[in-house]
Amino acid sequence: MNFEEIKQADQQYIAHTYNRFNFCPDYGKGATCWDAAGKEYIDFSSGIGVNSLGFADPEWVAAVSSQAAKLAHISNLYYTEPCAALAKALCTRTGYSKVFFGNSGAEANEGAIKAARKKSFDQYGAGRSTVVTLVNSFHGRTVTTLSATGQDHFHQFFFPFTEGFVYAQANNIEDVKSKITDDVCAVMMELVQGEGGVLPLDEDFVYAVSRLCEEKDLILIVDEVQTGVGRTGRFLCCEHYQLKPDIVTLAKGLGGGLPIGAVLLNEKMADVFGYGDHGTTFGGNPVACAGAQVVINRLNASMMDDVLRKGEKIRARLAQVGEVENISGKGMMLGLQLKTKKSGEVAKACIENGLIVLTAKEKVRLLPPLVITDEELDKGLDILTRVLEV
Repeated sequence: MNFEEIKQADQQYIAHTYNRFNFCPDYGKGATCWDAAGKEYIDFSSGIGVNSLGFADPEWVAAVSSQAAKLAHISNLYYTEPCAALAKALCTRTGYSKVFFGNSGAEANEGAIKAARKKSFDQYGAGRSTVVTLVNSFHGRTVTTLSATGQDHFHQFFFPFTEGFVYAQANNIEDVKSKITDDVCAVMMELVQGEGGVLPLDEDFVYAVSRLCEEKDLILIVDEVQTGVGRTGRFLCCEHYQLKPDIVTLAKGLGGGLPIGAVLLNEKMADVFGYGDHGTTFGGNPVACAGAQVVINRLNASMMDDVLRKGEKIRARLAQVGEVENISGKGMMLGLQLKTKKSGEVAKACIENGLIVLTAKEKVRLLPPLVITDEELDKGLDILTRVLEV
């Protein structure tokens, strides 16, 4: 099909849940892709933080192709080597005791919520199941994770939403304390609120929440679906905060382009789930796990330092652009607050000029592949600068 035929089929046969840009990539390499007409685009989006190793990474392609030719799927009724090897690599890398594999960030967050409520029920019985999340958070689009999301405009249409969530102001420990009633079992938060505007939490606030959870025997859940797996210049964003939560959720960049989610459980939480307490048909899929192993192996200390370097390079370059009010975020997860331009209009203009960027509310959001070269980075920043200075 040509581009017009693709668009027509999309409009006719796919539910209209996405307002797509007028763009259809055909193939890619690294942080660059091309449409069917041969036009080049620099990617500052990573497929919303998914393509951590960029497009068509040779080692990743070889691993997933080899595994697909060997065993694409069986089920969680049986052992598989890729699943076991990935679990060992993740737990060894992060210091967590066990992991549950799912298929997405929302599913990982569902698993985390279930684990926290099960732990509380086992220890305290019924009536202690409320989870405190933060205003402006985003945790997914299932009915439960929408309820966990602290943004009112998501709480529409799909009633009744799952009960058991209350919302506290980010960076306001007194407000968090006011929400800790006898029915609360956990606090759940993103260390950088991604969809909420790429807003990092204050270190003092994070430390205070951690101490409060210890004092009240609450489960601390950190949603690292977008921040995890090297995005902020550390394997876990928690490392920036010297934080070790009870549960960490991962997804997006972990699979390098294939669907996967993970719930990391510390020693306290390791044995909360028993047989039949939780499950998923595709979790631990051998092909996805084979790709994820490549991602983990590549994210060594040198690469993490390079992510920090490239993040600082982006900041330094864009700080000189008059239209940029400020830059938030960590590593290569950055949000540009603009003075006059609308983020959606900037994203559209960037596509027209050969650059893929994202938005997060009123901000332009940048999530380049972690492997982006300096040459690709310079090309993309040149385009973005021209768009912002018009």
